[in-house]
Amino acid sequence: MYQPLADKIRPKTLDDVVGQRHLLGKTGLLRRVIESGTIPNMIFYGPSGVGKTTVASIIAKQTERKLYHLNATTAGIADIKAIIDELDTFLAPNGALVYLDEIQYFNKKQQQSLLEFIETGKMTLIASTTENPYFYVYNAILSRSTVFEFRPIEVEDMQHAVERAFSLAIGDKGTSVEDGVAAYIAQAVGGDVRKALGAVELLVLGAGEEGVTLADAQQAAQRSNMRYDRDGDSHYDILSALQKSIRGSDPDAALHYLARLLEAGDMISAARRMLVIASEDIGLAYPQCAAIVKACVDSAFQLGLPEARIPLAEAVILMATAPKSNSAAAAIDAAMADVRAGRTGDIPAHIKDAHYGGAQKLGRGLTYQYPHAFPNHWVRQQYLPDEIKNAHYYDYGPNKTEQAAKAYWERIKGAK
Repeated sequence: MYQPLADKIRPKTLDDVVGQRHLLGKTGLLRRVIESGTIPNMIFYGPSGVGKTTVASIIAKQTERKLYHLNATTAGIADIKAIIDELDTFLAPNGALVYLDEIQYFNKKQQQSLLEFIETGKMTLIASTTENPYFYVYNAILSRSTVFEFRPIEVEDMQHAVERAFSLAIGDKGTSVEDGVAAYIAQAVGGDVRKALGAVELLVLGAGEEGVTLADAQQAAQRSNMRYDRDGDSHYDILSALQKSIRGSDPDAALHYLARLLEAGDMISAARRMLVIASEDIGLAYPQCAAIVKACVDSAFQLGLPEARIPLAEAVILMATAPKSNSAAAAIDAAMADVRAGRTGDIPAHIKDAHYGGAQKLGRGLTYQYPHAFPNHWVRQQYLPDEIKNAHYYDYGPNKTEQAAKAYWERIKGAK
């Protein structure tokens, strides 16, 4: 009977698990919890193919509990109740360990229904999700569970796993493996052991007279390292990394994250975020930047990929190397905070609209002073409501452009 390579090579102990040293190393918290023998309800959060299911199986074996594996895309509360019916029978004498994969697909009512089963202590829940549990798992479940984050497997650990997989898959066939194949697969699969094992199995099955070649490996693993979902965590993580790299003035990192978005075909998200960055992070330190970035974005959409990468890269490099100021963003946030808090007041009568019949009878605009009629186009008068007439929102940033504006207005306003 055919047995997938992933099943043949599946770890039997915690020491066999690839990666996850932060959880399963000698001092890792999850390892210590497992070795204590008392297993709490847990949520395993991380990308696919990094060992979440494997660790759940090892936990069940070490605690001598029966493991029930359910997938939330197809399972329902009826399946949970069927498990509960077995708890007091010889089928599960030590209680049940229920591994619920993709818990984010359970709706709120289904997730809440789990509570009555896990609070008795007879059933221990280990839920897994590739999405951020703090967004997709309801508080009632989160408050009764411990979240452990699984990370993509590092290349060095992955290469050891790939080499072991080749050894097991080849067996006594005598198939040769060209130098560099294992290293290439380890790099190309983006930390996903399942993808790596699938590639190894495919390459061994399809090996020709020359054995497993690097060219075959490149074809088998092409683009497989892309972890991207426009509605998932990776989407927002990459956009966040792009903005923070530009804000941190690191053009190389910014280009890297732009490349990841473009390789995933998501030019729209990249362009929108870049338009935000131009005003939020470069802002008044280089006001022309917003117009330049807009021109680059417009060019990108007129060109389309792959040529669009060039004006977008130009914009990213410009912003990453430009002087920075968030004074505009900070100022509007401070003003909006006052508005939300109800600190508004009546608009002064002299700056209310006076372009209609009867405005003067209402006292509108009677004492307004037209700044352009005064030297330097400025005259001192009150613009804020009386209740907040001393409110202060904007502080000049410590950059050449804003400091020049500050010096100009200090000279003008100080002379009055």
